[in-house]
Amino acid sequence: MSTSPWPLASLLLATTSAFVGWTVGHGAPAPEAALVAAPEPATSVAETPAPAPVADVPPATDPSTWPLKVPDLADVPQTPLGDSIRRGHEIVTHTRQALPDNVRAANHCSSCHLQAGTVADAGPWVGVAGLFPMYRSRTGTVVTLEDRVNDCFERSMNGTALPPGSAPMKDILAYMTWLSEGVPVGAAVEGRGFRKVADPPVPDAAHGAEVFATKCAACHGVAGAGLSGPDGTPIYPPLWGDEAFNIAAGMARLDTAAAFVRWNMPLGQGGTLTDQEAYDLAAYFTVQPRPDFARKDQDWPNGGKPRDARY
Repeated sequence: MSTSPWPLASLLLATTSAFVGWTVGHGAPAPEAALVAAPEPATSVAETPAPAPVADVPPATDPSTWPLKVPDLADVPQTPLGDSIRRGHEIVTHTRQALPDNVRAANHCSSCHLQAGTVADAGPWVGVAGLFPMYRSRTGTVVTLEDRVNDCFERSMNGTALPPGSAPMKDILAYMTWLSEGVPVGAAVEGRGFRKVADPPVPDAAHGAEVFATKCAACHGVAGAGLSGPDGTPIYPPLWGDEAFNIAAGMARLDTAAAFVRWNMPLGQGGTLTDQEAYDLAAYFTVQPRPDFARKDQDWPNGGKPRDARY
């Protein structure tokens, strides 16, 4: 299981965490590790008699979702706004280098939001700008997209929030807003969040350790410490240890981690693991030692804590 700065970080911070409450699955309630939660599908009033029940004749496509279409960065104009969009792309793909004072974990936003937030079922940001403000049960408050980005910096990056209205934050938001151009406000974009495993199996952490050794350790290291370049640039992020995402990141939760692993890992071979292998792996690495989160006791103040929360 491997990731890279250009294609595995999450807002992992969902950040992920992660930049990991992001929604897992298509239109279904999800762990709050992904950057956004898909809205409830809109209902429409048919003017003609209804056809056969949906359960009997499922539609070929879901008309309530919007296709995930990624614009070309090369088409961004050479303007001040275009410069901000390009800087935002650079920040989310090389987050630790770009903002070393705000990132303690050895990862990037694109470590969970693959290929700078453009990959289906890997926390894409296409359409995210039109979903905020939104209520989040984890904080018990209505949050903005800026709040959500900082949530990932503090959890998935195990770092510190960006100052409100700072230049880096403006650049990140400019990039995410550019990705969302043309998507209707509130639309549920195909592939949003991390695709939920439909029937979660009972995990076997001991077997997960064996799968990790054979399919993940080559990139993430036998001790889960990840791999960095000669200059210290993170290449494959650590999955546990002092430089990993902290306990409050979305990727530290079983269901979120299993969903990400199932459809995206090993890198370039997403979808090759079984549901059982994905859950076994998640059960193994999510419980390994990692940094704490000082404000964890303030999460879910109004209830609604998910079953896989680590605390």
